[in-house]
Amino acid sequence: MGRTTPAIRGGTVRRRDTGRRGAVVAALMLAMALAALDATIVSTAVPQIVGDLGGFSVFSWLFSGYLLAVTVTLPVYGKLSDTFGRKPVLVAGAAVFLLGSLLCAGAWNMAALIAFRIVQGLGGGALQGTVQTLAADLYPLAERPKIQSKLSTVWAVSAVAGPGLGGVLAAYADWRWIFLVNLPIGCAALWLIVRHLHEPERETPQNPDSTARARVDWAGALAVFACGGVLLTALVQGGVAWAWLSAPSLALFGTGLALAGVVVWVERRATEPIIPGWVWRRRTIAAVNLALGALGLLMVAPSVFLPTYAQSVLGLGPAAAGLVLCVWTLTWSGSAALSQHVYRRIGFRDTALLGIGLGALILLAFPLLPYPGSWWQPMLLMLLLGGALGLFQLPLIIGVQSTVGWSERGTTTASVLFCRQTGQTVGASVFGAVANGVLAARLGGAGDLESVTRALAAGTAPEATRRAIADAVHAVYLGAAGAAALAFVVLLVVAPRRFPVRQE
Repeated sequence: MGRTTPAIRGGTVRRRDTGRRGAVVAALMLAMALAALDATIVSTAVPQIVGDLGGFSVFSWLFSGYLLAVTVTLPVYGKLSDTFGRKPVLVAGAAVFLLGSLLCAGAWNMAALIAFRIVQGLGGGALQGTVQTLAADLYPLAERPKIQSKLSTVWAVSAVAGPGLGGVLAAYADWRWIFLVNLPIGCAALWLIVRHLHEPERETPQNPDSTARARVDWAGALAVFACGGVLLTALVQGGVAWAWLSAPSLALFGTGLALAGVVVWVERRATEPIIPGWVWRRRTIAAVNLALGALGLLMVAPSVFLPTYAQSVLGLGPAAAGLVLCVWTLTWSGSAALSQHVYRRIGFRDTALLGIGLGALILLAFPLLPYPGSWWQPMLLMLLLGGALGLFQLPLIIGVQSTVGWSERGTTTASVLFCRQTGQTVGASVFGAVANGVLAARLGGAGDLESVTRALAAGTAPEATRRAIADAVHAVYLGAAGAAALAFVVLLVVAPRRFPVRQE
């Protein structure tokens, strides 16, 4: 893998190359921490931000705008990294992310802050996709669980620590430090990448006018960005800013479907399409994309609805409710690190089937919890769920990356992450509608989870409301179990039993 990997000379590994690879891994972990922190760090600082800038009615776009930008740019950055190399894409993405962070710190109103969060997301897409791709480039198949488990641990710790860190900075310093703290971390990661990452030189065509010369499908990139942005906006805002069957919702979905047709038309004619057809024609990649899309869908149940359940039904405080949720990150990263011992015996697909099968059973057990129950019961289920999903996700990512060569790995990794992110967006919309529908049915009228939980926290809601919230969250977990079952069926039917791993 070029000078970033250890070179063997006389049976020994050159310490200089080993140290260089260690420096690059440190940079990847810093970049992953930035991407994970900024997905959650703003949440607990919203009261201070709104109090300073105003714009309470649109503050949700601080999260939606960032996540939309990350999601729709993943396929573009994946293709660019295959075309021009990982290093220029990662450096450019980190620079855009840091620029967005600096602009966010200087925002003068809510509209400006939202716009600058989108700039951050444009860089965040490069961080997420390219970091995962480089991790596979740096290590051979036998060693990839080591780096992937490190990245999973960094992501889990950063995502859990984000809200707490944001609250501390907003309370004891200023909310603008939430974005300024990115600058030293990001600059350190950039320096390490520029100084220590040296990619292998690729063969260049003998004929300079050859079609093998790198081409960028800018028309396809623009079409993918526009289509993804419109459809994801419709999903994020549907049922929140406007009704699902309202004119804005129908207009966005109609425009998104039309743009999807444009994407297909443009990509079929492109020499080097942003989303090449082989991503869906190859059984292994298609199956992993669909399975991880279902994973994104089911992750919404615990990550979004469990804290509400813990506070409204179990009567826990915000900190204790967060603890009930975050324990799954411990077992997730632990089982991911140990999954190599399983998939080396039974294969990538069967290990993932084992994990998602256990995950479906655990999700089905949640509605069987007694009412109101005790805090340790959902915590135990979350510990078990994290362990099951660690067995599911990591073998699929390592397995699918191992079926392609360097020139296709960025596109493949980006397609997997794009499907998972899209699944989370769809899950938030679908399960939000399910929860609100159950609440309305139980309470005999219109109602939504947010307003009901606020009334319960204020002590103005009866006990029937608490039971209605429990029923709504139980329905969401049943839906999550259905998503897990869908992933199981997809892997069983579509994925080959043995992934076609390329020899390195």
